[in-house]
Amino acid sequence: MTKISPFRAIRPTRDKAHLVPTRPYYIYNKRVLKSKLKHNPYTFLHIINPEFRNKSSVDLDPNERFNLISEAYVDFIDKGVLIQDENPHFYIYRQIKGENAYLGIIAGASIEEYKNGAIKKHEATIKARETMFTNYLDIVGYNAEPVLLSYHDPKDEIEALLQQKIKGRPEYEFRTTDEVKHELWLFHSSESEHLINAFDTIQSSYIADGHHRSASSARLKEFRAENGANNFPNEDFFLAYFINEDRLQIMEFNRLVKQLNGLSASDLLTALAVSFTVEPLDCAQKPTQEHEFTMFIDNQWYKLTCKPSIIDKTHPVKCLDSEILTRSVLGPILNIHNLESDSNIEFISGKEDLLVTESNIREGMYDVGFFLYPVTIEQIKCVADNNMTMPPKSTWIDPKLRSGLTIYNINE
Repeated sequence: MTKISPFRAIRPTRDKAHLVPTRPYYIYNKRVLKSKLKHNPYTFLHIINPEFRNKSSVDLDPNERFNLISEAYVDFIDKGVLIQDENPHFYIYRQIKGENAYLGIIAGASIEEYKNGAIKKHEATIKARETMFTNYLDIVGYNAEPVLLSYHDPKDEIEALLQQKIKGRPEYEFRTTDEVKHELWLFHSSESEHLINAFDTIQSSYIADGHHRSASSARLKEFRAENGANNFPNEDFFLAYFINEDRLQIMEFNRLVKQLNGLSASDLLTALAVSFTVEPLDCAQKPTQEHEFTMFIDNQWYKLTCKPSIIDKTHPVKCLDSEILTRSVLGPILNIHNLESDSNIEFISGKEDLLVTESNIREGMYDVGFFLYPVTIEQIKCVADNNMTMPPKSTWIDPKLRSGLTIYNINE
């Protein structure tokens, strides 16, 4: 079963719905971030980036900074920028980005199901980050960005309920400057029974994005219990966006290497020929199938086709192209063994323009670029079902959700 819980969202007033929600502050360069903070007094960035209002906060320890975030959040509520629904709801959210329409349900996801493995993981988490996020949640008292959870709905019962609901007028309907359309409908408690029952038939859900947010929410409940804090019912859940796996867009993360470990381009090609069939290409090209890479080096594109000897089809992780590239190329040839900390490698998502990346390599920012074929949802689920983890930066998954659209009050 998959348990979902309605909640009383804290969210922008309708006239400010297009102004409050934001992407993570760290994706903006300093100039853009400063402009957004200066010209939009309602952006949630003012809450999650307190440095703009308090210049001294750059020297504060994390907990002091989290307290400033909490104060800014309370200030938004006091000013009426954010209000809380009187009754609990499920929230139907649709994001339209280009030709892709992402439709799903914002709800509480069960901590118990996360801990017993019914909510499944495919990435490892870093304990230090878990601890940091747990302290953050304990101080601020809310989830502002939903964890992305996918599910399989073989009978399309949930889809039918959603399609019926979105025939009505949305509570919010706005478009952001990145040309994405956002719509939100309130699924009232009187309508919820069928939705809850439909999810009850779903055996498992899978974390598509938000592994650290899930883990820290689970740790928060334990942390507060260990410290004798009162239990709030909302601590039993965390903010999530449930979406049918068929609606996800899964893209690859490509690898850019700055230096060739003392090798020439010719040396690298010779070394690659041991494990790959290497063929020159006439132009920039992404891989067209699994176990195929493309590479740009020394102003030339190549196709690298894996030889059968380096593909372990029996292992959920070792059969993945991201792992094959690490085991056959990055580690033994280029001496890159820790993908999370080695400064000689960078990652770019598959949504980035291929010709722009080619230009960056031509200009000497990198010596070589490796381009991968995206993994499938079946591969992600296979890794998770076997309690394994994928290599770092194996997937870029859309939709990317904004902070501050529906806020989940933990202390309730």
